[in-house]
Amino acid sequence: MSLLHHDVRREPLTELSRFRGAFYSCLTARSDALFELTDAVLCGDGPVRSLAELSLVGESRRGHGGLYAGVAHGRIDTNRLRLALAAVSLPRAADGRLVLAVDITCWLRPDAHTSPERILCHTYGRGKDQHIPVPGWPYSIICALEPGRSSWTAPLDALRLAPGDDTATVTARQLRELVERLIKAGQWQTGDPDILVVADAGYDAPRLAHLLRDLPVQVLARMRSDRVLRRAAPSRQPHTMGRPPRHGGEFVFGQPDTWGTPDTKTITHTRLYGNATARSWDRLHPKLTHRSSWAEADGTLPILDGTVVRLDIDRLPSGATPKPVWLWWSGTDAAPADVDRLWQAYLRRFDIEHTFRLFKQTLGWTSPKIRTPEAADRWTWLILAAYTQLRLARPLAADLRRPWEKPASADRLTPARVRRDFRHIRTKTTCPARAPKPSRPGPGRPRGRKNTQPTPRHDVHTVRKTDAAKPKTKKSTTSRPRRTG
Repeated sequence: MSLLHHDVRREPLTELSRFRGAFYSCLTARSDALFELTDAVLCGDGPVRSLAELSLVGESRRGHGGLYAGVAHGRIDTNRLRLALAAVSLPRAADGRLVLAVDITCWLRPDAHTSPERILCHTYGRGKDQHIPVPGWPYSIICALEPGRSSWTAPLDALRLAPGDDTATVTARQLRELVERLIKAGQWQTGDPDILVVADAGYDAPRLAHLLRDLPVQVLARMRSDRVLRRAAPSRQPHTMGRPPRHGGEFVFGQPDTWGTPDTKTITHTRLYGNATARSWDRLHPKLTHRSSWAEADGTLPILDGTVVRLDIDRLPSGATPKPVWLWWSGTDAAPADVDRLWQAYLRRFDIEHTFRLFKQTLGWTSPKIRTPEAADRWTWLILAAYTQLRLARPLAADLRRPWEKPASADRLTPARVRRDFRHIRTKTTCPARAPKPSRPGPGRPRGRKNTQPTPRHDVHTVRKTDAAKPKTKKSTTSRPRRTG
């Protein structure tokens, strides 16, 4: 039994060591500083607050100047790192399919006036029922989801949105490249179930499915409750004059009298939400027009049929009034088992929020005050590599819990608890980073010389008013009396 347990623990350790070596080979400039910086993120005792504090961690043998220089002037072969992330073991659903969640999270930089390519990012939670646009760098991140309730995901790709990018087009290109890498790495083979992509209401699900129609991908996304879809066109009757209609009757989400009889209906009892009732209607599509994202399309617009699922629950754990959830699936002819699988997969999409919270609050993704977007991309890939090492070290970690925390089994350890034991796990793997060479500090700027170069300022990517459009005010020639007391 001890030999079997040793073999079970040796395989994750081998995969972790292999990924650490592949990650080091992706660092093409200042590789030692960047690799030790990632180890310092993993072995820190608390949340990461700044890069300067990471230089005090024992695993970082370089000063804070070397860490800042590595982030600012280092280079990472991102294409090679993407292949390494696609080659590691990934979680799968109960039926063996890969479930990918895509979402956008923002690195807010409201005070970085010298940082280019900032975009106004919509943020929530900064006021009661308010969303305030704040300048920052939005990142589109794709993660593989686990089948059950968990705070773990498997990040596979990150892409910063540039000013003027169309979200659906950029996301479709990002997903296409990721699926091709997964097929190349052997994660999907002919005969396997299609990969399920789960997204929120901010994405145009029918257009995303249309752009990925030649790949083994199915799209599942939430729709707003005010949408209106169309049914399939009725069959043409004999001796009917005129052009045949392309769309059938309306299906209005907010009008139950337009729904008709659902094709399937299932009731599932849950512990947190009571009875979950799911109803589905087959072959519904949006009526497309030559506007917005379809403005440049030529010819007749396609008919994008799909399945609509409405999910109703009895209660919420918070006590709030539950609202129905509308889902659109790019597949058709859904069976009752497919409907249950779809809405349960959508609920797993919220696990990606735990990953974003760990990135920002524990691993310090948005803590460094980085000026250039290239350096921000570099630091983002280091965080993804660090989280992947935590996920691979999950079977090897011990439960180093605080005195006030409850014990957890090995399969229920959170990423924060695995990070506490990573310093011990790191000693069992190889560290390809070389020791720094001894050197003397530089002379610095000569005495009496000042930096006379002007600092460039970059405004947020919005339409600015010209000076000519501003109303001119006449200055007063009278002097204001000075206050003396």
